Amino acid sequence: MTAQLSEARSSGRQEFSTTEPDLAIDYLQHAYRTGMRISGPRDGQVYSHIRLDAGTFAIDDARMPLDVMIQQEPFNSLVIATLWAGRFERECGGVSERFVAGDVFIDAEPTLPANARLIEVEGQTVMLDLDVLAQVAATEPGRAPGPIRWTGFRPASPSSAAHWQHTVNYLRGLLANEEAAVQPLIRGNAARLLAATALATFPNTAVVDPTAQERHDATTVTVRRAIAFIEEHAHVDISLADIAAAANVSIRAVQFAFRRHLDTTPMAHVRAVRLDRVHQELLVADPSRGATVTDIATRWGFYNHSRFVTRYRRAYGIAPRHTLHHR
Repeated sequence: MTAQLSEARSSGRQEFSTTEPDLAIDYLQHAYRTGMRISGPRDGQVYSHIRLDAGTFAIDDARMPLDVMIQQEPFNSLVIATLWAGRFERECGGVSERFVAGDVFIDAEPTLPANARLIEVEGQTVMLDLDVLAQVAATEPGRAPGPIRWTGFRPASPSSAAHWQHTVNYLRGLLANEEAAVQPLIRGNAARLLAATALATFPNTAVVDPTAQERHDATTVTVRRAIAFIEEHAHVDISLADIAAAANVSIRAVQFAFRRHLDTTPMAHVRAVRLDRVHQELLVADPSRGATVTDIATRWGFYNHSRFVTRYRRAYGIAPRHTLHHR
């Protein structure tokens, strides 16, 4: 056996396996976009890696047999691991830690090199772009934009670790659904959900107080500009940072403006606009030509069918299938 690589480009699924250490090293360096030096592996053992790639984040299942040492250059991405079996020892930034089966942890500070020892490791890793993380950090009240330093590599509590794993499992199911996984609105929302969960799970330094200028900018003019942008761009993947930029204010200012004047949030308004677009499509769609509630809702970023139906019924008083079949 040399190496086997299979890809399903529509869903971003990629499977790799080999018994040759050099091929495994080359593949892992490419997958994690960093240099690695690995010592200790032997031929004949199966190295396997399965990736679900959503562009700005990826979820991987990996198997690294035997006892191997890895010198890794900075990932420049946030990599969070869940160990299913084996042992993982790592030194990064002068901090040495040991992880065992069941542990959830940040692999390393994203901008620092690290040395690791993997002993019969099987587990899952999640790799997230730092740009998404910084963007989401800035959207949370009391959080600052820009680089984030992690003050701890383990979850803040057992419950936060469980919440992290629940979120990852949910997103795995999303990416496994090929129809949903290719929708830009769903992928964008998924990346931001993952980033928000990481910020809530692991200790970090992103907290600051809002400024007086941000409160001053929370005006009705800001709201009008933001709503106009949302109405025009609801069909594409827009973030809170995009809305703030269009309104020419900071992220927190646009948040304060929506809360002050509309008692809602900008992203809640985005969802409401998209729900209305679903409603308008259902009114004119022809089920005899193959139109379905699921297809239309998914295209507008509503992946969870039961939640979508509940939200739709609350807004319009009937089930979406009744709207589709009204003619």
